Parts: sequence; C-alpha cells; structure tokens
Amino acid sequence: MYIPPMFQEKSTPVLHELIRAHPFATLVTLQRTGLVATHIPMVLHAEAAESGVLRGHMARANGQWSNLDPSRDALAIFSGVDHYISPSWYPAKQQDGRVVPTWNYAVVHAYGPLLVHEEPDWLLPHLNSLVNQHEAPFAEPWQVSDAPREFVEAQMRAIVGIEIPIRRLEGKWKVSQNRSERDRQGVSQGLTDLNTEDSLAMKALVEER
Repeated sequence: MYIPPMFQEKSTPVLHELIRAHPFATLVTLQRTGLVATHIPMVLHAEAAESGVLRGHMARANGQWSNLDPSRDALAIFSGVDHYISPSWYPAKQQDGRVVPTWNYAVVHAYGPLLVHEEPDWLLPHLNSLVNQHEAPFAEPWQVSDAPREFVEAQMRAIVGIEIPIRRLEGKWKVSQNRSERDRQGVSQGLTDLNTEDSLAMKALVEER
C-alpha cells in the first residue's frame, strides 16, 4: 500500500482497534490461477503473537482455501471510516481555485501465511468467539449452544477455518493532514453540516489528527 509518511499509522494498538471496530475483512490470496478475494468477518487475537493472529472461516465449497500458493502471504484488508471531501469546503478555493476533490479514509492491511483448520476442536472455539463478540451488544445474546448439537456439527462440516499469524501490519489514516489548518477547519465544518453518521465519524478523525 502506498503510504506517504504523514498518513502512516504505526501504533499496533491503534491498528488493532480499527480491526476490532471494523472486523469485516477482504481476504486476498494468490492462487495458481491469479488473485482471489473473499469477504468474511475475522476475529483478532492480539495476545497470540507479537502483531496478533486473525481467525475466520469460509465455505468449504470456496476454492480459495484449497488452491493457495503457500509461498505467498495472504492479505486481510480492514476498512474503517471513509468519506468524500468536497473542494468547496476549503477556504483556499476562494483564494485561487487550485483545489480538487479527494477521499478521506482509514484502513489497515494485515499480511501473513494463511493456515487452514478443518478440525472441529478448532472450529467450535472459533465460532464461539466470533458469535460472542458480535452478540455482546444484545440484551439476550444468541450462543452457538442455543442451536441443536447435530445441526451445529453439520454446519461445521460445511466450513473450514482459516488463521493468519500477522507478520506485517500497515495502517493508513488519510484524514486531511496534508491541508492547511484553515482548510482542515473547513473540512470539519463541511462534514458537520452534512450531519450523517459517516460524516460525523470522519469529522472526529480529522479533528483527532
């Protein structure tokens, strides 16, 4: 990923925080026939390695897991907040008009070997951790054990687990750091005026950075 120094985020806790907040990953691998991508939720286990370990699962019928080039790392992409930035928000537009639109975003790339797990003793704890994480906000969270055991076992036979010990983490927070303070204030006001969930989330990032 191309990352100008002003946009680079190196803090592992910050990168992990984005992964946890936006766990739906784009998993990219190089197959013998070319690049393949699958979109899946992943669970970060930060304590399992220096940079963490990602765990997820995909359909057994998905050929991505069985046609890997083992000499190449997989790439999991986690996309955080993003938003269009209008040049009309820059005070600089009134001065010389030398402004263009852009897109602000925060993203994390995680690289590492992709390991495959088919054993039920690996899959069940993974499914429990995935479900527990996403059911936590509910008043009456659903649990895997709520479903009949034979049904769960049949479902597990239809999936394979995947694990990525993270070898390299890259983070890019492109949130108007390259603009003047006046332009950044204009971006913040423009996002405030839109008053949407996404615009206010990006406003917070612009002001934080």
